[in-house]
Amino acid sequence: MASIASVTLDVADPSAADRFYTTAFGLDTQIRLRASEAPTTGFRGFTLALTVSQPATVNNLIDAALDAGATPLKPAAKSFWGYGGVVRAPDGTIWKVATSAKKDTGPGTRRIDEIVLLLGVVDVVASKRFYVERGLAVSKSFSRMYVEFAAGPSPVKLALYRRRALAKDVGVAPEGTGSHRLMIGGDAGPFTDPDGFAWEAASLTPTP
Repeated sequence: MASIASVTLDVADPSAADRFYTTAFGLDTQIRLRASEAPTTGFRGFTLALTVSQPATVNNLIDAALDAGATPLKPAAKSFWGYGGVVRAPDGTIWKVATSAKKDTGPGTRRIDEIVLLLGVVDVVASKRFYVERGLAVSKSFSRMYVEFAAGPSPVKLALYRRRALAKDVGVAPEGTGSHRLMIGGDAGPFTDPDGFAWEAASLTPTP
């Protein structure tokens, strides 16, 4: 089964971005950074989501992100699916922090249960077929709306969402041009998918 080995964000200042992600979310090895001034405007077509156990943990992570320099896009709030909020990191990447729980069961922590890379695609069915043909296994599928792939041993799970729906979910306009400023590494690469997201060959097993 193919899976994601790494997610690399193109950022203007890798040192500053590393400080932000370490301070805000406690991320280090899960997200890679590389220097790039690739031109891009508007919505980049993807978001990263942090799934946690309860609302207090959502608040802790969002507050830490805002204190570290993130811009609020959607304040943390209850919804029919749970509780969550959205911020834009200083490098421009959009992050959603959410839980399916609506009530706290204990003190808030900063523990992240799951990282999900959501790609905004034009045709969910076509993109699902594309990825299945490259060895990814579907774990959830909701018609033409949403597809989630099994993560396996990967620290990051891949999901597909309609681009306009994804933009609406995180509170931004769906229009955008230029580079996604994202490189996905995995044992299914290298290739570029139908929506222009690029994959490179990478292994979950570190090279000695």
